[in-house]
Parts: sequence; C-alpha cells; structure tokens
Amino acid sequence: MRRLFPLPAPSVPAPDVENTVVGAIDPTDREWTLDELADAYAYPAADDPVRSGRTGWLRANMVSSVDGAAHHEGRSQPLSSDADMRIFGVLRGLADAVVVGAETVRQEGYRPARAREAFAARRAAAGQGPAPAIAVVTAGLGLDFTLPLFTEPLVPTLVLTGAGAPAGRVAKARAAGVEVLFAGEGQGVDPARVAGVLAGRGHTRLLTEGGPMLLGQIAAAGALDELCLSLAPVVAVGDAARIMNGPALPVPERFALASVLEEAGFLFTRYRRS
Repeated sequence: MRRLFPLPAPSVPAPDVENTVVGAIDPTDREWTLDELADAYAYPAADDPVRSGRTGWLRANMVSSVDGAAHHEGRSQPLSSDADMRIFGVLRGLADAVVVGAETVRQEGYRPARAREAFAARRAAAGQGPAPAIAVVTAGLGLDFTLPLFTEPLVPTLVLTGAGAPAGRVAKARAAGVEVLFAGEGQGVDPARVAGVLAGRGHTRLLTEGGPMLLGQIAAAGALDELCLSLAPVVAVGDAARIMNGPALPVPERFALASVLEEAGFLFTRYRRS
C-alpha cells in the first residue's frame, strides 16, 4: 500500500549536502500496519472545528467497481480485496456504532461485531466498549430476532425505527431483548436524527456500511460527514445500484478529497464535507 494524497511536505536539503533530490518521497509499496491505518482513518477530535455544530461524526464505508456497481449479484464481497477488508476492519475498530439498513443485514448475513485485540488499547483509551454496536435501520422491523446479530452480540444490537412503526413488531423486538430507538415521527427513520439519537447513547463516532438506499437517504438529509470509498479495478456491468440510491439532490453537494491510498490497483479514497 502507498499513499498518493496528501503527499509529505518536500524535504529541503542542507546547503552543504550535494546530489540530494528536493521533494523526493519514499516510493515503498508495503503492507501498512493496523496502527498506521487506524491513525490514517482516525475520527476528528471532538474540538476539531470540522465538527462544529455536529452531534457526532457519521462516515460511510462503501466499495464500488470502476463502472459504478455497489455490488455483484447482491453482495459487495466480489468487489473487495484483502486491503479493502483490512480497512473495513479498521473502520469498525474505530467506531462506536455501525449503522446499517435492514436489507443489507439480510443480504450480507450480518453478524455481531467482534472485539479485536489489535484495537483493545486504543478503544479503552477512547472510552469505548470492546466492539462497536450494530444499529439496524428499519421501518417495518421485518427482522429475524433469533439470529446471532440479536442473540449473541458482545455489545447489544440496536434497532432504529420511527415512532409510527408497527407496535406489535416493536413489542416483539423488545421481548427478544433488542433495544428499539425511535429516530423519526413517522413509520420510518428520519436520517437527520440518527446521529443525535445515537449520541444520546454515547455513540458519537458513527460508521455506516449502507446499503445504497440508506446511504442515499443519509446524504440527501445532509447527515453524511465523510465518505470512505474503495474503488475496485473491476468492471461489473449489470444493473447493480450505485453506492447511493435515491432521488437526485436539487444541487449536487460538494465534498473535499482528504486522502487516497493505493494497493494492487484499488484506490482507497476519503472525502469530507466541504
């Protein structure tokens, strides 16, 4: 893996040093340690001006083929790579909670996040639990609450829904020991309220892994702070959704490029709200 952006500041040689190339950078392509990746993807500090007025920091992690497909035959794994999965694990290792849509839970066979020794000291120093909570966004609560995601989590799985969600299904979820949080007045979730509701549970470092419909809703609500996009050097064709799926914004919202890493043709980009 190598960093393409931002590049380190050019080195300036001393006047008596000859034959030194000004601005030369280390071209080494090597596997980064988990600590190096964690530093590169660290959340902004609570007092960072970029977080001014935000109750938390909501970043998305998605993968796309070069022709824009967010999945192949319903799953993102065929577009991934070893480096992509390392970054996936690091982003989870840094997060308080992972926000995910119910359909993605069903399609990807979500399981509880696990504790990883590599992040134990870092999480303890940040006052975090041993693993991130999974927060499932759903309007109808059409979920199987006997699955390990709900019965075997290290940190209790949360369900985010609207106050108008079917009362019987809310009761069924709670009877199964699931914590149900309301983040909207109607049947569904108001994406603009997700960060605030989770911050009320102490979860301010947020990560969403989609799917495309949920991510589109979050972006349209102006609630997306950062996008970590892995661009896979493959062509999928087909009719797969883009990484965000929903109605067009009246005016496209601009994000600023924060960093680019590369490994084996994969580009690992990070964009922040301008």
